[in-house]
Amino acid sequence: MSRPSPKRFRSVVIAGAGTGLGREVALKFASEGSVVFGTAESAAQVQDLKVASGGRVSLAACDITNMQGLRAWAEGVSEALDGAGLDVLVILQEAHETGPLEAMPLDAIRRELELNVVGAIAVINAFLPSLRVARGRVIQVSSWIARLAVPFGGLSAASTAALEALSAAYRAEVQPSGVDVVMVTTDLIVPGDTDRSTRPVRPISDLTPAQRDLYGKRLATATTRLEELAIGGTHVAEVAAQVVQIAQAPAAASHVPVGDRVIEIVAAARSKNDADLDAFRLSLVGLG
Repeated sequence: MSRPSPKRFRSVVIAGAGTGLGREVALKFASEGSVVFGTAESAAQVQDLKVASGGRVSLAACDITNMQGLRAWAEGVSEALDGAGLDVLVILQEAHETGPLEAMPLDAIRRELELNVVGAIAVINAFLPSLRVARGRVIQVSSWIARLAVPFGGLSAASTAALEALSAAYRAEVQPSGVDVVMVTTDLIVPGDTDRSTRPVRPISDLTPAQRDLYGKRLATATTRLEELAIGGTHVAEVAAQVVQIAQAPAAASHVPVGDRVIEIVAAARSKNDADLDAFRLSLVGLG
């Protein structure tokens, strides 16, 4: 019995392709022969990807929370597709704010939720008509923190958990039109040599004296431990390769874990009782 052939794709859109995992995914798709469109934070990132991909990646400096700008970008991409439809849409988290929830400015909280949740909905909705034409696939990239919120990562956990819930709802809603929705849960990602992006941590100096007394030592411990976990995480190139493989798969899974630690954490979140799970989340960040 012959194996199903890989799903062919010609066009890819990546929200958040200017740096980090998004950049690696864009270059990997381009190396496979796809024409790639995406968003970036700056004109410098746009030019960088154009050169690095030999012109196969076309980015626009676009804030996905600006509906007018997002709409104009999506319409431009649709015109470039010339009625062929969109084969793959990749959604990546745009912001990762960490620190004590009590100490986080509300503006920072709103910004992360706006980028990661509202922005994701806006991008998916903008491209669903093109995805229906090609019977395409949405790949939404999440993290294990959606399944196991840890101290000082509550906001990131909330936005990634929201993405997972949205993916499940989208999957059920758009399935009749032939559009697949896949949630990819990754481990902490080891950056590439050219990636200078960092995961922002609320600096201890930003805390008030009272907050430093409450959180300073524990925040420093957790931050160090998360950095250690990241060193042993999954390299960004490996995650990018997995995303492309998921796009090529003849049939779409609803959820794909990437990394052995992801499988362990997801299993723990499902099987442990509340007390054991609380102990597990504390030990994971060195606070057990």
